[in-house]
Amino acid sequence: MSTHADPNLRPDYDRVLQDIADYVLDFDSPSPEALDTARYCLMDSLGCALLALRFPECSKHLGPLVEGTLVLHGARVPGTAFRLDPFKAAWDIGCLVRWLDYNDTWLAVEWGHPSDNLGAILALGDYLAQKSVAGGREPLLMRDVLEAMIIAHEVQGVMALDNAFNRVGLDHVILVKLASAAVSVRLLGGGRAELLSALSQVFVDGQALRTYRHAPNAGSRKSWAAGDASSRGLRLADIAMRGEMGIPGVLTAPQWGFYDVSFSHISKDLSTKPEAQRRLSLAQGFGCYAMENVLFKISFPAEFHAQTACEAALGLHPQVCERLAEIERIVISTQDSAIRIISKTGPLTNPADRDHCLQYMVAVPLVFGALTADHYEDAFHAAHPVIDELRSKMQVVEDPRYSREYLEPDKRSIANALQVFFADGSCTEKVEVEYPLGHRRRRAEGIPLLMEKFQVNLASRFPVRRCTAITELCCQQQALEDTPVHEFMDLFML
Repeated sequence: MSTHADPNLRPDYDRVLQDIADYVLDFDSPSPEALDTARYCLMDSLGCALLALRFPECSKHLGPLVEGTLVLHGARVPGTAFRLDPFKAAWDIGCLVRWLDYNDTWLAVEWGHPSDNLGAILALGDYLAQKSVAGGREPLLMRDVLEAMIIAHEVQGVMALDNAFNRVGLDHVILVKLASAAVSVRLLGGGRAELLSALSQVFVDGQALRTYRHAPNAGSRKSWAAGDASSRGLRLADIAMRGEMGIPGVLTAPQWGFYDVSFSHISKDLSTKPEAQRRLSLAQGFGCYAMENVLFKISFPAEFHAQTACEAALGLHPQVCERLAEIERIVISTQDSAIRIISKTGPLTNPADRDHCLQYMVAVPLVFGALTADHYEDAFHAAHPVIDELRSKMQVVEDPRYSREYLEPDKRSIANALQVFFADGSCTEKVEVEYPLGHRRRRAEGIPLLMEKFQVNLASRFPVRRCTAITELCCQQQALEDTPVHEFMDLFML
C-alpha cells in the first residue's frame, strides 16, 4: 500500500509578481516626456468616452446596478450625472473609453489599450479625493492620476512585450486587470503585502477568452471587456487592502498554477517559445517606456493594425472613387498580426464585427474618403453594398519585412501597403505607410491633430464655455497636475 501527500511548504511569491510590486512601490520619478504624454493620453481617452455616449448600445450599460442607489462621495462618470460606487464607476468609465476602439494602443507579441486602466484610476481617484476633503485631509491631485497612468501603461506594456496571451486563447484584458489592481493598491496606500496579494488574485481568476474578438463570434463584448477588467482589478485591490491573503505560487504551482492550467496548452506550431519556456518573462525592466511610446489613434476609430491601411486608402481615394465599378482587385500587404486578428471574409453582423475587419476598414475610406464611428453602424452598412463588393475583390498578403519590423524594438512599425488594379490592366501606385500618425516617430505631426480630435469630442457633449475651460486646463501641464481630482471630474459632469 502506498500513500501520497503534497508537501505543504508555502513558497515565496513568484518572481514576476515581485518585480511588478517593486516597480509600483518604488516609482517616484517619471520622465517629463512620460508626464506630458500622459496628459495627452488623459485628454484623448476622455474625449473618446464622451463621443461614445452618442451610441445607445454603449450608454445602456451605464449607471447603478440597482436603480436609485445613492453613494456617499460617489465617483462620477464623465459626460453623465451618475455618482456611483467606485467599482461600477470604473466599469462605466472603462466601457466608455474603449467602446469606439478609438483610445490609445500598445502593440507587441500581445496587444492592448493601456488607457483602459483609466476606469479604475479615475473612479478611485475621484472617490478618494472627495472622501479626503470631507475628512479635512488633502485630496489626491491629477499629478497622482498621471503617475498612476504611467505605471499602469508600463505594467501592461512591458508584460505585453514578450508574453503572448493570445497564443493560448486568452484576451489581453488580463493585463488591464493586472495593471488596474497594481495602481489601485498604490492609490489606496497599500504596501508590498497587499500589492502581492492583489497581483496573485488577478492570475487565480478565470481569464477572458479572445473568442469575442474573432470571426465568427466578434461582438460588442470587446467594447466593454476592458471596463469589466479594470473594475475587477480595483475590486481585487480592495479585497487585498482588507487583509486577504495572497496565493504566492499562483503562477508556478504544479498542476494547479496559472502556467500549467492556462499558459502551456498550445500547439507547437503556434507558440513563440518552446514548451519548457512558456512562462511569463520580462523583456526589459520597468520605467516609462510604454507611456513614452504609446500609439494614439488620431485619424480613424479602427483596430490599430489597420490604421496605416486606412491612411493608404484615404490617399488613394481621389484616384479610385470615380472608378469603383472598374476595380478588378485590391491587394493589401500587411503584417502577420493583422492577418491573424482582423482579416476576415463573409457577412459582418454588427459594428464590432466591422471595426475589426481589415477589408471593411479599407473599403470605406477608399469609397467615401473618411472613416468614422458612424460608418460601422448597421444602417450605413446596409445602405452601401459597394463596401462588400470591394471586400470580395481584396487579397490580403503578408509582407515578411512588415512582420519582422513590427517586433523590432528600434522600429515597432505597423506597416500596410495598398494597390488597386483595374479591369483595363491599369493600376494605382502601391501606397505604403509604415508608421501611423499616432506613432512616436510622428508625434510632432500628430499632437495638433490629437488636440483637434479632443476638442471635437468635447463639443459632442458640452457647451462652448465648458469646452474652453476644460481645454485651457488640460493644455497647462503644471496647472493640471496641481488640480485636485474631484475638481477635475467636476468639469466633466452634466
